[in-house]
Amino acid sequence: MFFYHFCYVFKSLSGNYEGLKVQPKTLRQVSNHSLALVGIIGGVAFIVWVFWLSVIRLCKPKTNIASDTTSESTPLLNPDQPPTDLQRDHTVTSDNDTSLCSACANIDFHQIFLNGIPAKEEIPLGFLSSILAKSYQCNFCRLISFHVRRTWKLGEFPHVDLSGIGLGMYSKNCGCLRKPFYQPKFHCYRLHIIKAKGPGGLWKRQLALGEESPLIIHLLQEDAFKFGRPADLHGRRVKNTVDIGLVQKWISLCQENHGDKCGNVWKRDRRLPRFVRVVDVVSMAVVPAPSGCRYLTLSYVWGSIGADYWTTKDNIAERSTPGGLNVSTFPHTITDSIIFVRQLGERYLWIDALCIIQDDLLDKSTQLRAMDLVYGLSHLTIVAAGATTAQDPLPGCRPRTRTLQQHVEVVQGLHLYVAAPRLREALAQSTWNTRCWTYQESALSCRRIYFTGPQVYFECKCDVFCEDIVAESKCLPLSHSFLRSFGEYFPYSYAVPSYTGAVDRYTRRHLTMESDIVDAFTGVTNALAMAFELGDPDRVFQFGMMLPNVHLTLLWQHDPQTSRARRLLPDGGTSPWPSWAWAAWRGGVLYRGADVYLRTQMGNMSSDPSVEETLVDPWYVVDHNGDAVQLDVHQVSWVVLKAREVKHAYSALRGILDPTELTLDIHRPLKPGTLIFRTTCSHFGIARRGGEEPNGYAHGLFNILSTTSLLPVWAGTAVLPLEPPLPSSLDFIVLSRTSSRSVYDEETLRGYDGCLLHVMAVSQDEGLMERVGLGVIHEAAWIASRPEKRVVFLR
Repeated sequence: MFFYHFCYVFKSLSGNYEGLKVQPKTLRQVSNHSLALVGIIGGVAFIVWVFWLSVIRLCKPKTNIASDTTSESTPLLNPDQPPTDLQRDHTVTSDNDTSLCSACANIDFHQIFLNGIPAKEEIPLGFLSSILAKSYQCNFCRLISFHVRRTWKLGEFPHVDLSGIGLGMYSKNCGCLRKPFYQPKFHCYRLHIIKAKGPGGLWKRQLALGEESPLIIHLLQEDAFKFGRPADLHGRRVKNTVDIGLVQKWISLCQENHGDKCGNVWKRDRRLPRFVRVVDVVSMAVVPAPSGCRYLTLSYVWGSIGADYWTTKDNIAERSTPGGLNVSTFPHTITDSIIFVRQLGERYLWIDALCIIQDDLLDKSTQLRAMDLVYGLSHLTIVAAGATTAQDPLPGCRPRTRTLQQHVEVVQGLHLYVAAPRLREALAQSTWNTRCWTYQESALSCRRIYFTGPQVYFECKCDVFCEDIVAESKCLPLSHSFLRSFGEYFPYSYAVPSYTGAVDRYTRRHLTMESDIVDAFTGVTNALAMAFELGDPDRVFQFGMMLPNVHLTLLWQHDPQTSRARRLLPDGGTSPWPSWAWAAWRGGVLYRGADVYLRTQMGNMSSDPSVEETLVDPWYVVDHNGDAVQLDVHQVSWVVLKAREVKHAYSALRGILDPTELTLDIHRPLKPGTLIFRTTCSHFGIARRGGEEPNGYAHGLFNILSTTSLLPVWAGTAVLPLEPPLPSSLDFIVLSRTSSRSVYDEETLRGYDGCLLHVMAVSQDEGLMERVGLGVIHEAAWIASRPEKRVVFLR
């Protein structure tokens, strides 16, 4: 029946009465009935549709996940409760007269973004506690609150005292690509929110909340026309997927503006060894790297996801043929990296799990020793910083692989947003940044593209770019690459600080296999040997230590919060590295100057170690054949006397050791890595310094006490482990001479440089010594202790 009515309705609406076996009058009546019926059915369908949408809306989770464009509707918030972090991440409020507090409403934001406001005319914004309280009512206060809560992690410190912390605002000029920074055609400003000076103790409270980044507020490019400026000077809305054209632009900017600075690590013609393989993403095969080919590298966290995707002896032949790589077996990080390389229009990609035969020890050892060249010659390194395992995708490489967190607010008709975390802050929160193997992969690369959760960053040796900031400029050198210190001509004076800085950063990270501690650092040591022309890396670096400067590299300290625990092998055996090498111990390592010993607590140790005179010469080390080999160690012999011209009472014991002095026991051969040298040894008492170390510290400051008199007399200071408890006295050996203007001659009380001796606290067992800690002793106190000459066998 319905079909019959429908036919009449259709015929009548079209005016075609032909073929209908009824009278027109009757037809019109039927048509009217049919139209009414259709109207009723349509109305019912509309009501059902609205009801169904309401049900879906009610059942949908109440989290507002951002898409390519952020909603600008006012959120339904409880006025008595601030918005949640998730709402705060993705919400944009509407612009109306009630969306600003009275203080912010009196600020002319349009005028500030047009002409700027200098720092000396800083606008006070009030107290931070008040701004946080107004954040659910005021759009601009919400921007500030978003940054503070995210950066200071207020959720982890609910009871921190924020009273008295005032904020102020001024503007800074953004970078500009159109002309050099000193003659910009267009001025584009960004807002800087700073902490105003207040009562004492505020900075300590802020530092207690952890490392902070500056609060910078940008104007989105969609408002550029309001100021008569090009859109490419303002902030971008971050999209659901990475703009490949933008990444290509960054690479082009680096190539055009930086030239040889970012050409390759070595500043000279270097080639990949013939045994290095790469993935051909076009033919999908593992192939020998073509001579001079341009390739990318991948740096990622493996995680514990199995070994099914590794290249092995059994599948290398199949994978070497076109189409031999089956991406269906690969984890998402690797699959996305291949997709990304194709999108860039590149062909070759180096991935360790695919390009190294994982169950071939010889191939693995050979390939790993070439990591300095593999990453140093790479055109670009893809860093999966947003992943915790290889199974995680590269955020933004494919749709729906990242959740946008760009926070935008409308203030007086302008779209403002808080700049994303700086690259360093973003990396500090990543698992990738905690792994030892990834350190050298990033440090040795000239260009890096970091895939993090919020957005993608590009870093070279001169610049840092990111998705949300448009005005990339070579005038803003934000990169802190380990390779920057090499200098144009690789002066040797940079070699030691480059090495000690790399050790500081590397040893903060963690290993799955403790036995990898030296292998995972070999790329760095190879690079240092090559860059500074130190010679054969196997001779220059042993056990991770830089031997030509052993008098300096021996002066490492345990991080105060690191226990004195030997690194164990997977089979439960003891460390194969000698106690004098930092690689033998778990945890972080610091290279700090003598000023640490003058404090009452470990505290902040910022100066570098210094040696004004080497007091050991020559040095020997036992090689893997059991032979004692003399080391080529650079000697230092300059001392500046500040108060009076005197000849130091302590002088070095020099002279080649007799072959009979190089053996401890003819029936007990020395282990490889035993350091042999001639010096003096003495015994001193030790006592914990009066200032207690903070909770969690495993090392502390100890007074070194002379025992030559009835009452103990201070002789120096050492950093020693707190656990296990030490005996009341220790043996010490002299290493070198240092200085400090804060130490005085005990007899004349006149200060001068060169009166301190670097000493090592040691334990002894049947003639072999092991490192316990490091310290300084006053020269006069050392001589008064009547030290004995000794050939030291330091293991």
